[in-house]
Amino acid sequence: MKSITSIQNPFIKSLVLLQEKAKARKQSGTFLIEGLREIELAIQGGYALETILFLPELISETQITKLTDNRIHTIEINKDVYQKLAYRDTTEGIIAVAKTKSTQLSDLKLSDNPLILIAEAPEKPGNIGALLRTADAAHLDAVIIANPKSDLYNPNIVRSSVGGLFTNQIATGTTTEIIAFLQSKKINFYCATLQNATPYHKQDYTAPTALVVGTEATGLTQEWRDHATQNIVIPMQGAIDSMNVSVAAAVLIFEAKRQRNFK
Repeated sequence: MKSITSIQNPFIKSLVLLQEKAKARKQSGTFLIEGLREIELAIQGGYALETILFLPELISETQITKLTDNRIHTIEINKDVYQKLAYRDTTEGIIAVAKTKSTQLSDLKLSDNPLILIAEAPEKPGNIGALLRTADAAHLDAVIIANPKSDLYNPNIVRSSVGGLFTNQIATGTTTEIIAFLQSKKINFYCATLQNATPYHKQDYTAPTALVVGTEATGLTQEWRDHATQNIVIPMQGAIDSMNVSVAAAVLIFEAKRQRNFK
């Protein structure tokens, strides 16, 4: 088994770039996953792993073999190298180099009666991670990011999604492309907005449905509002007229799940 003990090793330097630069992730088509549970979920989600790096003081070679069945190139590293690569404060001693997946709308595999979450231009990785966790909790058909502002494989998204990045079908596209996709699939879409909207709980989400949320700062663009099956609003009873996007999405999603009897 190969061992690397220097943070100046060219391969380790390339992995540091993957953590720090979206351009490096895009050019290589790879990204880093940290943590045993997250790596297990990635494997279950069909992500191809290129390399496993592990710190023997924290995780055993036996655990690595059980995880990979000796099918993936494995490298033993020391504490200095691990600390250079590790992104999280809490640590398990294992990092994987994984290949990114296609996020084409055409690659989505939807059920006969899909329930989809769409988020337009979310900027904060923590919000994207929270949206993915909510989508996983509700077992949605897919999450679609319109006009993405953040690299999907940003380490903050990988971390904050707690594995939700790997358990959801995810696609990206422009607003125009996504609206055309929904219309072609005869999927109703309900847009969360303050303008010309009716209370969210008065709509029927039992047919093929997409729930669309925008940013807290600017909301959804006019294109979504103009083409929506119906604009919807979560009635507010306090002094503030908005809530965190992941919270708003959860309210809408679980109302739809309630109507569908949580199927």
